[in-house]
Formats: sequence, C-alpha cells, structure tokens
Amino acid sequence: MPLSNLTVTMDQRKRREFLIEYLLAERGAPRAVPADETLQRRLLRALLNVRMPMAAREEFLRVQDEYLSEEIRRKGITDLADLSPVQPDIYLWRGDITTLKCDAIVNAANSRLVGCFWPNHVCIDNAIHTFAGIQLRQECAEIMEAQGCDEPAGGAKITKSYNLPCRYVLHTVGPIVNGELTAGHERLLESCYRSCLALADQNHLESLAFCCISTGEFCFSNERAAEIAVRTVREYRRETGSNIKVIFNVFKERDYEIYAGLLGADR
Repeated sequence: MPLSNLTVTMDQRKRREFLIEYLLAERGAPRAVPADETLQRRLLRALLNVRMPMAAREEFLRVQDEYLSEEIRRKGITDLADLSPVQPDIYLWRGDITTLKCDAIVNAANSRLVGCFWPNHVCIDNAIHTFAGIQLRQECAEIMEAQGCDEPAGGAKITKSYNLPCRYVLHTVGPIVNGELTAGHERLLESCYRSCLALADQNHLESLAFCCISTGEFCFSNERAAEIAVRTVREYRRETGSNIKVIFNVFKERDYEIYAGLLGADR
C-alpha cells in the first residue's frame, strides 16, 4: 500500500514508530525501535533535537505533522479567548506555551537561533522546536544563513509556527548572566521585549505571549527579569499606543507568584 494511503490508518504509536525508523535510517543507524512507549517518546524527541536543518521527504512531514498535532491536542490547547486579563489587555497564564493559541509566542533562543540540540533538554527552545516540527529549524537556518552571523542579544526574528496552535514564533536571544547582574544585562533584556513587541506590531499581530526570557539557563534573576518585563511592556504600550494583547507565560510556581505580585493578580 502506498505510504500516502497508509498514513490515513496510522494511530499515534504507528506514527511514532515510523518517525523513529525514518530518523534512525537517515543517520545510518539500525532501525531499533524500543517497545516501551515512554522510551519511544524520549527517543523520538532526542532524534528530532539532534537532527540538523535539512529537507525531509513529504511522507515524513505528513506523518510528523499528524503526530505532533495530535500530541498537542492531547496535552490540551488553551485559547487566549478563554483567558481573563489581570489588567486591560494584560494576561498572566501558567502553562505549557506550546499549547497556547494566540497570534504569536516568544522563544528564548540561543545565538545560533536554530534550536536546542541537547536531547530531551527541558528548555523552552527545545520544547518549541520539538512540537513545531523540523520545518521550524530549517526556516531558522535559512534566516541565519542569509544573515551571515550569529543573532545578537536583544533583537528578534519571526517565523511560522508550523504545528503549534499559535500563528507565529518570535525568537529573541536574551543576555547570559555569568556572575553579577549588570546594567548592560538589564538593557539587553529590555531590548528583547521591545524588539518582540515592535516586530509583532509590524506584522499586525493582535496578541503575543512572552516566556520568562533569560531566566533559567541564562541565569538572569527571576525577580528582576519580571520587573523589567512588566515595566517594558507598560512603557511600550504607553509610548506607542499599541493595542497588542500581552500574555506573560510562566511555567514555575515561583514565577507565577512574582508576576502575580507585580500585576496585582489573584494567587
């Protein structure tokens, strides 16, 4: 049976096994697929994480897109329309940003801008590239090839979202704090927020979800980063007259408490 017809009858396990076998064959590795579902999921994500940006067969993309769309559906999609603002056009939401339906989400990227290559890493860059699909890494690579150099901290780039429920992904590189937090770090973080907001407005986007840029792996103080984020969004909206809806997305309870305090939200 032609694969184009076979994919119609595939369940998630069959899709996952097909994707693993394809990616292993692509690397010239034995097509040994573990029987355990948890191990299959970890292996598939790892193979997607380490895959270099390049084209894939149409059949692979079809199965991948079906698989990822179903995985996100099963995780549960949160629509911005179902959330209540904590301030006019300002939202605070704790959850998995890859399941958020809005115009755009912000990815805390590294300077290569092509995603995290660390297998199964827990960073947001890894999650976004994993669930968007391999097309996102390829588009980012094309942007970087045209640019001819690493992405500097404080800027922003826009790409399609592919299998994510949002429409676009904005990629920004935050400052890395090695040691003492400086005024230079703070200016770069503010620039990340301003660059993303300006890029969203330039593309006529009505809503934008920010992650906690530069905290975590980049070691920026969670409290100070949140203060800069909230202040910068408020100043940008006041200075430009922008009506863009902004969602502060957090994943950890600690960050929710920080933003709730700054925004006056219920805890």
